[in-house]
Amino acid sequence: MQIAGRTFLVSGGSSGLGAACAADFARGGANVVICDISERGVELERELGANVCFVRTDVTDPAQVENAIATAGQRFGGLHGAINCAGIATAERVIGRDGPQPLEHFTKVISINLIGTFNVIRLAAAKMLERSVEPGEDRGVIVCTASVAAYDGQIGQAAYSASKGGVVAMTLPIAREFAQHQIRVASIAPGIFDTPMLAGLPEAARESLGKQVPFPSRLGKPAEYAALARHIVENQMLNGEVIRLDGAIRMAPR
Repeated sequence: MQIAGRTFLVSGGSSGLGAACAADFARGGANVVICDISERGVELERELGANVCFVRTDVTDPAQVENAIATAGQRFGGLHGAINCAGIATAERVIGRDGPQPLEHFTKVISINLIGTFNVIRLAAAKMLERSVEPGEDRGVIVCTASVAAYDGQIGQAAYSASKGGVVAMTLPIAREFAQHQIRVASIAPGIFDTPMLAGLPEAARESLGKQVPFPSRLGKPAEYAALARHIVENQMLNGEVIRLDGAIRMAPR
């Protein structure tokens, strides 16, 4: 699938990895529906041009995701792909100084990162099924965001690692199910990237994190994530796979 003239929904598209995807795909001639709870999406819509629109969307709310998908159909005539970048990162021990981690903290991370991703997948795929295609042609492509924490979770990352491990685990079975519909599904597992999640750290701390990456010894750039997401869309043999994008880092326990 070539992205020019195609329509993609990007969850978490107002900042970080999602914003980089929105910008990259828009520059490539795609129509982009930015889905996010952050109003920064309004500015991005204005910056990126007429082929981009922002729809305020909580990925855990089926009605809001359905509205965003309906907007894609009304504004651009259909839906060809979904890039799932919405998520939160937390750091909290299972047993902390104040006792056990509140269950609602764990539940919130799972709800946004895993259930929210699944919510977008199921509703986006249903919309893609409306398109008629020739045998062997992509009906749609879905890209999800996992994390190296799914494999190398650090102390304090139980909730985050569990949520991203879920994304990893469901990639293959969903790809197998959707194969009959000519819809591909793949995930990216980023390492340490220069996103708003790290923006609050002191520069010395950011440099220290970057030096933990074997090569290149720096933080990943959101544009590098976007480039891989675009390649997945354009390379038809990429299906059912989780690709680590991490400079060969393997996270230490803490």
